[in-house]
Amino acid sequence: MMLEVLRTDDDRFADLPDWPYQPRYTADLAGYEGLRMHYVDEGPKDASETFLCLHGQPTWAYLYRRMIPAFLESGARVIAPDFFGFGRSDKPVNDDEYTWEFHRESLTSFIEKLDLRNISLVVQDWGGLLGLSLGADMGDRIAGLIVMNTTFAVGEEPSQGFLDWRDYVARTPDLPVGTLMSRTVPHLTPEEAAAYDAPFPDTTFKAGVRSFPQLVPTDPSFDGVETSERAMEWWSNEFGGKSFMAIGATDPVLAGVMPWVRERIQGCPAPLVLDDAGHFVQEWGEVVAREALKSWQR
Repeated sequence: MMLEVLRTDDDRFADLPDWPYQPRYTADLAGYEGLRMHYVDEGPKDASETFLCLHGQPTWAYLYRRMIPAFLESGARVIAPDFFGFGRSDKPVNDDEYTWEFHRESLTSFIEKLDLRNISLVVQDWGGLLGLSLGADMGDRIAGLIVMNTTFAVGEEPSQGFLDWRDYVARTPDLPVGTLMSRTVPHLTPEEAAAYDAPFPDTTFKAGVRSFPQLVPTDPSFDGVETSERAMEWWSNEFGGKSFMAIGATDPVLAGVMPWVRERIQGCPAPLVLDDAGHFVQEWGEVVAREALKSWQR
């Protein structure tokens, strides 16, 4: 794959708060040879359960720092990759390289590369748009689901809140990631906000960040809709695993969508509603992880 690619210097990730995890990399994903993807991989490799934590925009695996410890305490393996364009993964420079299939196929290649099974998906935002779509053709690998503020990418008409967000990103090519996170998560420290800025030394590193909102399937003609529709049928009719939903109630875009999502996940119990949490539910993640594990009677 011959692309113009940037790689964030490791020095920018030094001494991040509450992030002791050794970075791991793969550079030989099928179809993405030469592109280096970063991931966290903690816990026993032979664990009976693997939590696969998928971030969204404009975050990276660091978003899961409040949830990973609880998952590890349960004896599980925990894996948290960075999508291309985010975190410590390589970042193609051209916005046009980022498509639905570019992201989804890199995710399926990653799962196949590590041969992940008995997966409990942990998803939010684009982590859900992509992660939930795995039900279409990887359902046999999925054993559980923790789902937070996201939706199925089936071409539903978007809310005005999403349209406003998409327009804002489109006219803000140098999206101020740390500032945005601080505004959305009031308890974030300056050091934590800086960790969200760390992957992006300047605007040339932000093509992936800019591209995600434009790729959300807001019309049935968009890429990803057919796959997501098949996946939604699987979650509705074939999924037999354990599930847990947490809703950040102050999210103006997705909080109101989550009851619709719940109706399409077979057996999904009543959600945990976090009245003070916004879009980035993982920043309230310790309580989410522990309540999910408790509900699964671990």
